[in-house]
Amino acid sequence: MFGIDYIKAGPTQYVIHYRNGQVARAGSGLAFFYWAPLSSIAVVPIASADAPFIFNEVTADFQAVTVQGQLTYRVTDPQLLASLLNYTVLGAVDRYATKDPEKLPQRLVNLAQLATRAELQTRDLRTAIQSSQEIAAAVLASLQGSAAVNGLGVEVLTFAILEIKPIPEIARALEAESREMLLRQADEAIYNRRNAAVEQERRIKENELNTEIAVEEKKRMIRETKVEADLAVEGKQQQIREAQLAGQIKLEEERKRLVTTATKNARTEADAQGYAIEASLRPLRDLSPDLLAALAVQSAEPRRMIAMALKEIAQNAGKIGQLNITPDLLESLLTQKSEAAR
Repeated sequence: MFGIDYIKAGPTQYVIHYRNGQVARAGSGLAFFYWAPLSSIAVVPIASADAPFIFNEVTADFQAVTVQGQLTYRVTDPQLLASLLNYTVLGAVDRYATKDPEKLPQRLVNLAQLATRAELQTRDLRTAIQSSQEIAAAVLASLQGSAAVNGLGVEVLTFAILEIKPIPEIARALEAESREMLLRQADEAIYNRRNAAVEQERRIKENELNTEIAVEEKKRMIRETKVEADLAVEGKQQQIREAQLAGQIKLEEERKRLVTTATKNARTEADAQGYAIEASLRPLRDLSPDLLAALAVQSAEPRRMIAMALKEIAQNAGKIGQLNITPDLLESLLTQKSEAAR
């Protein structure tokens, strides 16, 4: 009404109020009334923004690839950017007078494409596909240090490459090559696994044989130890037997000395007894046999006396002409003999 307008910006919108070609006020999130016929309002977004991209490039080995990703940026110098691009609005903060605000993302994408092209031209296809993170880091460093980007009053926050993709024919060829390589690796893995199994089996057999050898060695040591122990025991037993034999020999020698001494003593005693008997009989040795017989008759029994008489008669049988022995005499001798037997 009457040329007076009102504008209100958000906190992520930088407002520049020009009056008669001079900056009357500038700042983010401003709200104010202004005289439209003499004023021009520029609104520059200062929030971070994403700019997706996809472009085709060529690697060092002349292979076409498609690079797809996204960069994130924000405006650090709104007034500088407003002096390069037209951010003038028509009554509302989101209704721009021209399409210049749409040019900023494209300019940044173009600069990113130039930096990406420089990186891809130093790598072959396989390396480029496998180095997307390295390429993204190099491009981000290049953009952050680029004078062209800084001259726009813009700061690049992130640069991400989502995919580096070759043409379908090359992709299939790479897939086939990779597939064959993987199959070869699988075959090698199977071969290595079998070799490992054989090697492991050989080690197991060797361990078993080594164990058997160790067991036999232990058995041999046990046998040798047992033989040595038996020899030691046999030696001890031999020593015991020798000691026992020596003791028996000593005992027999003692017995021999005892028997010798006893024999000597017995002989001495017998000699003494013989001497005593001889001494006691020496008076009788000189007596006549008739006298001895007479002495024996005096103390003998009647039967003995009759027997001696008969003996005497028998000795002088040549001198006897006739001898009569009565039955009564024989009967009395036999009767006395039978009573003596009872």
